[in-house]
Amino acid sequence: MRISRVRMENFKCYGEADLRLDRGVTIIHGLNGSGKSSLLEACFFALYGTKALDENLDEIVSIGADDATVELWFSHGGGDFHIERRVRATGERATTAKCVLETPEGSFDGARAVRRRVTELLRMDSEAFVNCAYVRQGEVNKLINASPSQRQDMLDDLLQLGKLEEYRERASDARVGIGRVRDDKQGALGQLEEQIAEKEERDLYDRLNELRSQIAQTSEEIERIEGQRERAVETRDDAQSIIDDHEERQAELDELEAEIDELRETIAETERERDEIDERIRDRKETLSERETELREAVAESALDSADSEAVSDRIDELTARDDELRDRIEQQRVAASEHGSEAESLRESAATLDERATEKREEAERLEAELADTREDVRERRDQLDEIDERIETLAARFEGAPVDRDGVEDHRDEVASTLEDARQRVTELETTLETERERVAEAQQLLEAGKCPECGQDVGDSPHVAEIDERRDRIEEHERELEAARETVTTREERLERAEQLVETAAEIETLETRRDDVTRLIEDRESGLDEEEDRIEQLRADAEELASEADEKREAATEAEQAAQECRDVVADCNQQRQECKTELERLERIETLLAAVEDCEDDLERLREQRQQKGEINDERRERLADKRERTSALEAEFDDANVQEARAERERATEYIQQADDKLDELRAERDDLQASAGAVENEIEALEELRDRRDELAATVEKLATLYEEAEELESMYGTVRAELRQRNVETLERMLNDVFDLVYQNDSYSHIELDGEYQLTVYQKDGEALDPEQLSGGERALFNLSLRCAIYRLLAEGIEGAAPMPPLILDEPTVFLDSGHVSRLLGLIEFMRDDVGVEQIVVVSHDEELVGAADALVRVEKNSTTNRSTAQRVEAGVVADAAD
Repeated sequence: MRISRVRMENFKCYGEADLRLDRGVTIIHGLNGSGKSSLLEACFFALYGTKALDENLDEIVSIGADDATVELWFSHGGGDFHIERRVRATGERATTAKCVLETPEGSFDGARAVRRRVTELLRMDSEAFVNCAYVRQGEVNKLINASPSQRQDMLDDLLQLGKLEEYRERASDARVGIGRVRDDKQGALGQLEEQIAEKEERDLYDRLNELRSQIAQTSEEIERIEGQRERAVETRDDAQSIIDDHEERQAELDELEAEIDELRETIAETERERDEIDERIRDRKETLSERETELREAVAESALDSADSEAVSDRIDELTARDDELRDRIEQQRVAASEHGSEAESLRESAATLDERATEKREEAERLEAELADTREDVRERRDQLDEIDERIETLAARFEGAPVDRDGVEDHRDEVASTLEDARQRVTELETTLETERERVAEAQQLLEAGKCPECGQDVGDSPHVAEIDERRDRIEEHERELEAARETVTTREERLERAEQLVETAAEIETLETRRDDVTRLIEDRESGLDEEEDRIEQLRADAEELASEADEKREAATEAEQAAQECRDVVADCNQQRQECKTELERLERIETLLAAVEDCEDDLERLREQRQQKGEINDERRERLADKRERTSALEAEFDDANVQEARAERERATEYIQQADDKLDELRAERDDLQASAGAVENEIEALEELRDRRDELAATVEKLATLYEEAEELESMYGTVRAELRQRNVETLERMLNDVFDLVYQNDSYSHIELDGEYQLTVYQKDGEALDPEQLSGGERALFNLSLRCAIYRLLAEGIEGAAPMPPLILDEPTVFLDSGHVSRLLGLIEFMRDDVGVEQIVVVSHDEELVGAADALVRVEKNSTTNRSTAQRVEAGVVADAAD
């Protein structure tokens, strides 16, 4: 795999960046905190999404931005790939707005689908990626700090051995599950054998034959009785037919008699209705006469010549139009009166407002005049204050006369004196420590000397020359005591100097404060004096404005009076129009009364015509009913002549005998059918038991075969579990041997001139470093720089093992080292350069990316990327430097 390009927008400290990467060694160089590691984090995030983040998704979006975008272009296995991820941070929490992976075989959409496909391509998830190819900042010692079991799990996962353990566990689970199922099936098989034996003892087939014979006999008896019952039913039905025919004639006769009675009653009722209609005709004639009389009287009271409906309607229309005209004029005058009234009210309010404004301006002029006097007094007081400040500044400035520094250098002078004081105090501490150590050594030596032992080696003193060294140490103690006393005097002197320097700093600060205050007071005096003339002009203008507003208020009140007079004139017109409308209303009521009476007369005439027609129709209907009554009387006489009572009585007796037999037959049939049903149920139960017996036998045979298969599967699962464990152990041993060899190749390159011999890696991935004298060391016993370099060597050996593979080369991602020189001194950095060149030239790693602020690494670069951060915008930029420029930078 080779990363060819990465592009970012609003990702962490990058506003916008577009960077291309080539084969070989690329050094990403810049100061600490400039954003170098963020470039690698963008590539890692593009590949694995949130699984690559140590922080929340919200934190990758630049401050002030709504979304962030990362695009990554890379080639792998001969194909080109492109990933785009966009994060939106406009809600309560950031979300992935877009995630697309474009591949030669098609596109994958969605964070999970993309991460799954990347894991399949690289054959490693995000955790395996950082354990193999991506040495993240601060994690260089991750493998060596891990426990052997943790290291074993990491490397097994990288080498895909974890899959074998997973398969072994699955085989074990399958074996246990098969064993449980086999035991369950064996128990079920025993239960089936017991059930089959129990059913075979009950002679089910003989019992079934006996029941079937009883069922046949019962069925024959049922058929015989059913035949006799059918003949009885036919006899009963024939007798019932005769009875039904007689009853139908009787019913028809009863119906005819009822219809005859109903027709008689209906004819009589209709005649009574005709008499009522005659009475209503007489009432309508009287009402018509009364309405005609009222109509003549109403016409006489009106201005009409005759009761003509058209003339009445025209006059009503004329009066209605007149009323509408009067109503419209009233409305117009009311609106005009309201407008004049509102105008008068508005004018009065405006006059009141103008009076208030005039009063406010007079009051403001008086207030400003009082403030003007206060301001002049304040200016006089400020000038006195300015003189006092000048006197204080002059007094404080006198303190610098004869001082070792002027005002501008007091802080530097104070810092310099404080630094010399700290040095003096440190010297006192060192001398006190040295003096205490020498005194302890002299006391210890004196004790050994008194015991007859050498103070240096603890052997018998004899004539040892070391005895004389006690006196020398006592002389050194005296010398250290003199130096300590001098050092303490120096501390006292420098403390006094520091106190004077602090006082000068305070004096300079006070002078600066007073000068600032003097400038403020001066500006305040100038500001106050500059506005005095303007305030006087403003007071005069306010008084003039007050007089003008008072005059305008008088004009508004006069106009209000005129508007009120106009409103009263409009109200008078409204009163006159209302009087005219009342007259129209009275005349309209008379005309509407005439119109109502005309309609009433017409209605009475129509009612008389309708009632006469109804009386005539009812007479014609009664004539038709009398004809129908005669016909029904003739049909009744004919039916009465057809009745034969003897034949009907005989039919009823035959029906009763047949009905009694049918009931007896039904009871017997019910009894026989119930008996047959019981026999059939018993036979069915026996058949079910026989069927269940056969099913039990079939299940027994199937279960026996299943138990046999499960036993075979159990043995195969045991063999499979053992095979996976054996293969994993063999592959792990082969990987351990290969990794140990590769690690020693890298180790020889890095430590070829040191005191270390080789490294051993046992089957549990326990690492041991051997010195050339044969002494074994734990990697934790190495120094910080050696331990970091050892870990880088281990990571490179693992990368080489995965790249070369056990059975052949395997495609790998770029080797990425983020700040690998943090714990390395200059000598170790040169060894790191050799390691990088070995991985590039000898191992053949196609692409190596190193992030570092160390200038020494620039010389190993095939390409250089400079990263800088703008201190104003706090945004980083990444710029690729061409190959010739890289060589010049290395020189």
